[in-house]
Amino acid sequence: MNTLPINWLTEGLLDFEYKKYMLLAYLQTAKTEFGKQRLYPIFSDLIMHYRNLQQVKEHKKLVYEQFPQRISRADFEKLELVYEKIIEDDETMQQIEEIIQFAAPLMVNAVGEGKELYDFIERHIEINPVGISPMYFNEGYLFLDAFPGKETQVYLYRITVFENTYEKYRGINTQHLKTVRRGLSQTHENLKVQLLKENQELPNPATFVIASKVPVPLEHSLLPIAKRTLVKYVAKMAA
Repeated sequence: MNTLPINWLTEGLLDFEYKKYMLLAYLQTAKTEFGKQRLYPIFSDLIMHYRNLQQVKEHKKLVYEQFPQRISRADFEKLELVYEKIIEDDETMQQIEEIIQFAAPLMVNAVGEGKELYDFIERHIEINPVGISPMYFNEGYLFLDAFPGKETQVYLYRITVFENTYEKYRGINTQHLKTVRRGLSQTHENLKVQLLKENQELPNPATFVIASKVPVPLEHSLLPIAKRTLVKYVAKMAA
């Protein structure tokens, strides 16, 4: 996959045509991935580049590797590096501004395409608990049913909660356990009972099934969105 270096805006040859070529090649890769219904890792990478571009455009704050000679002070507590103001007639800044003016609307359009795809997939998945739900939801099993097909991907999941003074964040880790073919004798409920027998360290695990109603790639779209959906669902149940 054609990637874009994190400091593409300022590293290497600072030439408008060269940067334009780099950006257009990268955005074409993103468009191709979205056309294949593949969201990750390109979508999160694209969002990161867009945010970096906005940061440079709005605040003139750059990462350390970009202009180390311009650093005036460092705020390590906030993990930010504040730079000396670059005067308006500075040739380097003029080149950067020209590149930003070209890149920003293209980035906005590309992020918009990715969000449309994300929202479409999210609207076409359904989450439901399997069996009786326990009081503890941060660890258990995730059953993932892709469309079409009769197979269920079985994952062990763990949700970790991080808190600071202002916000609470939830992260999720999944471990793929096995692939099971569903049938009359192998329902989601029966599969949960089977897992209880195999792993008695989780005597009454929270178990959820997420099913897709449209065909999308498992690893590059369905699983990442399913994980985010599960985190949001568990957060509501725990509220």
